Amino acid sequence: MDIVDGHLDLAYNAVRGRPVELAARQQPADDHGIPTVGLPDLRQGGVTLVCATIYCAPELEGKPGYRTADEAHAAAMKQLDWYRRQESADAVQFIRRGGEVASPTHLHAILLLEGADPIRHEADVRQFWDAGLRIVGLAWRRTRYAGGTRAPGPLTPEGVELVKVLDRFGMIHDASHLAEESFWQLLDLTAGAVIASHSNCRAIVPTDRQLSDAMIRAIAARGGVIGVNFFDKFLLPPDQYGKRRATLADVVMHIRHICDLLGDAAHVALGTDMDGGLGRNEIPVEIETSADLPRVADALEQAGFADDAIHAIMSRNWTRFFAQHLPRG
Repeated sequence: MDIVDGHLDLAYNAVRGRPVELAARQQPADDHGIPTVGLPDLRQGGVTLVCATIYCAPELEGKPGYRTADEAHAAAMKQLDWYRRQESADAVQFIRRGGEVASPTHLHAILLLEGADPIRHEADVRQFWDAGLRIVGLAWRRTRYAGGTRAPGPLTPEGVELVKVLDRFGMIHDASHLAEESFWQLLDLTAGAVIASHSNCRAIVPTDRQLSDAMIRAIAARGGVIGVNFFDKFLLPPDQYGKRRATLADVVMHIRHICDLLGDAAHVALGTDMDGGLGRNEIPVEIETSADLPRVADALEQAGFADDAIHAIMSRNWTRFFAQHLPRG
């Protein structure tokens, strides 16, 4: 079974020194914990497509990071250069058009910018687009463009203008980190495609990082897809977080909530974010590396999901979406 993972921070980890070209078990532990993702693990697990992020950390809470748009852009270019080297080495092939999505036989990736601060002006959008970027999330925390996680607020005037520019290029919008006010404003402004690459259900984990039922319905009404995040803090109800390990049953609980809410399994998928600043002890106990992702299909089967729904969740919802919304040709 082919698997698609809608959110991995491959270049962010590589640039900060993690050798993601190696299997996770060959990578040393670091300040983010025990690694769970390497290119060999993805291949071993049958992952044929990932949304590979460019994520640049801002200076925040005493942690180093970018302080200006120019610094954010420079950090993004380093990650883009790493992706280009992987493509040149034939380690990953990047998808730019909808016709390239069908039946991949190699590890493929679609570039996703998580937090839009590296975009300084319209010329940068052209630069990123020409380099293969096809998805943009305006926020992580607050950015120059939008309110974000734990930073409520609307789109800024610059954000409103950037949405118009992104739409002219045909960029897909990622709503995962948008503050709620920014989320609804984005949907009012754009007729473009919208996803949540790595978000869970607020009905189960009641924080602003997750999607409310209304937000889930709104993304589905636009034909979008929601990738379920594997971070235990985003999987476990608050009264259970810190008291036990997350399991694949918790992943299934979020998937089932979305399916029950929408009446089908057409808008939920995987967006594990397993390498997003967390380690092996912070993901479901049954998963040690991306090579174990087929166990998600087993958990769905054991939970009573039909074969068609399992295939949709594991890959086909994402591939259908991208085949439809990436540029033609």
